[in-house]
Amino acid sequence: MKKIIALFAILAMVAGVAIAAPKVKAEKKIATVVFTTDLDCHHCAQKVMNSIPYEKGIKDVVVDVPTKTVTVKFDVAKNSIEALTKAFESIKVKVFKAEEQK
Repeated sequence: MKKIIALFAILAMVAGVAIAAPKVKAEKKIATVVFTTDLDCHHCAQKVMNSIPYEKGIKDVVVDVPTKTVTVKFDVAKNSIEALTKAFESIKVKVFKAEEQK
């Protein structure tokens, strides 16, 4: 009987150590892409700022009306350039070109 109790005690300790072991987090890869759009006023820029930053994985959005560009930093595990292009289309902003920055 003592052997069984000792065995359960050892199993409990091993299970406790296994649960308490630190989990290795996957490294997040952040991509930056510059979209050339048809923005022509600050109202359009505000429309982008009210929508795009709330998409999944977005870290930063910068709208430049004079150059008609939108720079977006995002987590590639949660979003993609294609999905962001669709998000722009859903708010009626045309994307002409998307260039990924290094």
